[in-house]
Amino acid sequence: MTTADLQVIPRGVSLWQDAWTRLRKNKLAMAGLVFLLLITLLCLLTPWLVAYGYEQQDLRLGAVPPSADHWLGTDTFGRDQLTRILYGGRMSLAVGFIATAVALLIGVTYGAIAGYAGGRIDNAMMRLVDMLYALPFMIFIILLMVVFGRNLLLLFLAIGAVEWLTMARIVRGQILSLRQQEFVEAAVSLGLGPVAIVWRHLIPNALGPVIVYTTLTIPNVMLLEALLSFLGLGVQAPAASWGLLISSGVETMEEYPWLLIFPGLTLTLSLFALNFLGDGLRDALDPRTAKD
Repeated sequence: MTTADLQVIPRGVSLWQDAWTRLRKNKLAMAGLVFLLLITLLCLLTPWLVAYGYEQQDLRLGAVPPSADHWLGTDTFGRDQLTRILYGGRMSLAVGFIATAVALLIGVTYGAIAGYAGGRIDNAMMRLVDMLYALPFMIFIILLMVVFGRNLLLLFLAIGAVEWLTMARIVRGQILSLRQQEFVEAAVSLGLGPVAIVWRHLIPNALGPVIVYTTLTIPNVMLLEALLSFLGLGVQAPAASWGLLISSGVETMEEYPWLLIFPGLTLTLSLFALNFLGDGLRDALDPRTAKD
């Protein structure tokens, strides 16, 4: 083979590079990604971007509609609504990401062990998952919040402990299909133990579906937090979350509609963005959509 022949050989492209190339072609997914990055950045930089504190009150001002001084208006206590929404985004996004991380850790570990062990261990572990599916977890979370108090750490852990079941099933199915592959047999022949095989070889090869489901779990968690805050069992005033702001806006929606419209719109757009990104990742990481 000559040097000229070597120059015309196309460079290899990894699975992740190929997936990123296909994801960039999905306009809705990229729009969702840009929106999420923007809203996350704004929420993180809120103390340096806004001129008001989220507890700063001006009772003389009261609730005023959007204006040049207060772009999204103020609430009934004279607090700037834009500031409250950005600080509330910190809480809602934190619940979404942290609780999803808890679900990811439990679900991936549990599903990988069940899938690799197989046999009776797999059957026993999956029957436990089936039994947990039958429990009314919303009531379970509400009882936890009532008995142990409205603790934010408990809220993160409780929601994460609910959402891991489907993750475990997805990972288990992927591990079952991967454990018969040649690279696993090669790892066994090299003397690697089960823990090394699972964490260094099987789980990395199952990351595609895990990433996709993670992007779809975050909006579910955020909706659950919003529902709990709406019922008065989640984030408590004077702290803010999008669910709590929506709950407050519902009480005054006829007199001050902007108190409901803006936090509701922010939560809705964030959920749409996460779902668009999840759909885009599913298509990008699906081998069947790859070019031959």
